[in-house]
Amino acid sequence: MTRLVIFAKAPQPGAVKTRLIPALGADDAAALALAMLDHTLQQALAAGLDAVELCMSPAPGDPAWHGVALPAGVTCTTQGDGDLGERMDRAMQRALGLHQGTVLLIGTDCPALGSAHLREAARQLAQHDAVFLPVADGGYVLIGLQAPCPAIFRQMAWSTSTVAAETLQRLSALGLRVWQGPVLHDIDEAADLVHLPVGFVVQNIKPNRPPAQSVQAPAAPDSIANSFLEERP
Repeated sequence: MTRLVIFAKAPQPGAVKTRLIPALGADDAAALALAMLDHTLQQALAAGLDAVELCMSPAPGDPAWHGVALPAGVTCTTQGDGDLGERMDRAMQRALGLHQGTVLLIGTDCPALGSAHLREAARQLAQHDAVFLPVADGGYVLIGLQAPCPAIFRQMAWSTSTVAAETLQRLSALGLRVWQGPVLHDIDEAADLVHLPVGFVVQNIKPNRPPAQSVQAPAAPDSIANSFLEERP
């Protein structure tokens, strides 16, 4: 049994995707963040795992989430206080404590992450201690564990190009069996917009914006291609 925990920040203009604001403006950057959240939830539910949890910042019920429609079948929790690593560690430990099985933790910044990636990660986690999907900028978009592992979350230089390598080094030092999936691309800066999947269009992006910024998210292909949040792993 696998529980999927999605880390997400409320898509408020000026508070999310701040590195995209110079290219898109605050409203359009927030619209893209909302589209990626919707797409992530769609893929999470399509993966058919045992449970899907949206771990939210700020907490569920905060006015920042007003107007954001969430699909049925998603449990909402709060990230709480602390830096990214503290929040991820706390969410992972809570999910593992409540759930008889394994846990996958993802963000919402990688539209290339599809339901097939999630199913494959869950399958591999049944045979490994940890699973891991890196992204091209040196971070990662998915981490999965069979048991709590605070050492991979604490005192990490988040949002740097060394996060993935450092995490893998720590997992190796602990003697854990790790499956590493394909390298994907997340969407953090203007140069990343070329990695939006073909057809990924945000409805309220202004007509004078470049086409790459243009949202209706397509379903990700149901195959593993070779290849969290403003603040992401």
